[in-house]
Amino acid sequence: MVLLVAALVIAVMMLVVWAISAAIGDASIVDLLWGPGFVVVAWVTLLTTDGDNARAVLLTSLATIWGLRLGVHLAIRNIGKGEDPRYQAMRRRRGENFWIISLVTVYAVQGVVMWVVSLPLQIGISQPNRDATALLIVGTLVFVVGFVFESVGDWQLASFRADPANASAVMDRGLWRFTRHPNYFGDAVLWWGIGLVAASTPIGIVGLLGPALITFFLVRISGVPMLERSLTKSRPGYREYIRRTSPFFPRRPKP
Repeated sequence: MVLLVAALVIAVMMLVVWAISAAIGDASIVDLLWGPGFVVVAWVTLLTTDGDNARAVLLTSLATIWGLRLGVHLAIRNIGKGEDPRYQAMRRRRGENFWIISLVTVYAVQGVVMWVVSLPLQIGISQPNRDATALLIVGTLVFVVGFVFESVGDWQLASFRADPANASAVMDRGLWRFTRHPNYFGDAVLWWGIGLVAASTPIGIVGLLGPALITFFLVRISGVPMLERSLTKSRPGYREYIRRTSPFFPRRPKP
């Protein structure tokens, strides 16, 4: 039942935001829903189920901290800047019917991904307890590591972009010296942390599908590959940055 409730909640959120995007001609507002959408899923699951209280509150708190920070960060970065170039390119390819096509190609797809990625929240919040305190502790620590990487990486990049002198420069400072995408790496790691916390339930292993999917998307589909195709064209020196810097997992840069 909890899986169905989450699916319905996500479907309603996506439909509402899609209707707004069609009215204002900006499909990229779906990005603003990504973090807060998980917060809604976590709280609805908490309020409609009767799982282990301590783990449920922990998971809801972790999802809320992450989702609201990401939502605020993206709102500050994106609002007033117009539609994201990725969605502009999709709009040009699809033509005047993009407003309805986007319901499937953008919103339905992201809704399905959100449902799968949120499985550890749905399961971990709703299921009864299992004696696995170590997983709760380890999972929380892994989440903290990922959250620090994502939030610090976002802050460093925002500070770098705020300087007009860096308009066409490559960000290779701070965490960005050790990985080309510390925010993506952190996002994947924190979801593995949430997955480990959820794994302390009897069927929690199923929830690991969530972090596995988001890691796959970040590394192979919509994260690193899509962004780097754009940066290679728009940032002189980015190919050299690629040569010396790890694409995802942090490591010392090559000389």
